[in-house]
Amino acid sequence: MLAIKNELVKAERLTQEDAHYFFGYYDTPAWSLSDRYHLCHKVDFMDRLPYAADSATVGYIDMLDHAFHPVAETTAWNFQQGSMLQWHPAFPEEEIIYNSWNGETYRGTVQNIHTGASRQLELPVANVDPTGTYAVSINFDRMFDFRPGYGYAGREDLFKEVPHSTDDGIFLIDLATGESRLVVSLQQIWDFTKSRFGDQDKKLLINHITFNTDGSRLVFLVRYFPEPGEMWGTAIMTVNRDGSDLFLLSDYSYASHYHWRDRVNIVFHSRGAESSDAGDQLYVLKDLTHEAEMIDSTFFLRDGHCSYSPDRQFMLYDSYPDTDGYRHLYLYFLENKCGVTLGSYYSLPDIEGDIRCDLHPRWNRAGTHISFDSTHEGRRHVYAMDLRKVMEQMSLVRECER
Repeated sequence: MLAIKNELVKAERLTQEDAHYFFGYYDTPAWSLSDRYHLCHKVDFMDRLPYAADSATVGYIDMLDHAFHPVAETTAWNFQQGSMLQWHPAFPEEEIIYNSWNGETYRGTVQNIHTGASRQLELPVANVDPTGTYAVSINFDRMFDFRPGYGYAGREDLFKEVPHSTDDGIFLIDLATGESRLVVSLQQIWDFTKSRFGDQDKKLLINHITFNTDGSRLVFLVRYFPEPGEMWGTAIMTVNRDGSDLFLLSDYSYASHYHWRDRVNIVFHSRGAESSDAGDQLYVLKDLTHEAEMIDSTFFLRDGHCSYSPDRQFMLYDSYPDTDGYRHLYLYFLENKCGVTLGSYYSLPDIEGDIRCDLHPRWNRAGTHISFDSTHEGRRHVYAMDLRKVMEQMSLVRECER
């Protein structure tokens, strides 16, 4: 189903053999504004969940010589999303944001990589708006109870026995002052969605949350703690940054990875529109509506980490391991609906579940290169790929062979 064979790209390892290195999630800025520096974590192990006292070194790779420069240590990290390490959008060559433990609680830290000067936010960071004005926080303690690979191990959830607290939910953080305030509570979310469950009560949490492209609105996944032997359901909800205009984009069913195309449209591997019977696929959902448009059911066959290129012409995608243990990396040209496999990478079979190493492919700022994490050489490493030649060839293909 591919129009071209990929003989134009090769992955280049950026990290050394002295430890395990990884960046983390696919939708967080790893590359600095100039694309000279690439953020990553350095750890001593990869075969178990981190304990509360296990630290990770946060730092950056200089793309000129691949040297790793340590910046700080943190015990607020996991293997799926790291410490939420990312560049500060307002200072994307100088300041980084990551989560840390101050001895009593988890907090976001803003730090200058050149001077070392740092300051703490009131709460840990889950996502940062593209303007660098605000961040949002959710309950990482609750997340650890639900999915240890996405939470932190050091503290018990203060609301553990409360299914949907009025004091827990989505917090808006002012990045200039560090102050935070609750804008949407779990109780509000429960009141908005409880008709789905009849007389049942459910313990809710927010699993993922992301600002749109201008920072005015948020999308987030609401999930509930399942009963033994049950799989959780996922509701897709959106809301204004200040907590107003809460909207149920998709009721509790299946929804997974996503990426904002613009301030209104979101690509989502999900069940699609409320009235759709097309099944689980990659859709573009339009905020504040129940409209859904499938992208290409012949190419996007399974769930993957999806992200638009900076110019919104290409889609970067990956897969979970197939029966042979390989994860695949894909590039798709949206205009001619044509895709190519960039590479296939063996996934160590014992590194699975909450400690797995997804590829989590990420674009650089210029939209010419990508990076990804992988264990195919026996350790966690960060790799980069120059996509300029393959993107040029794909743009010349008028019609994709089927």
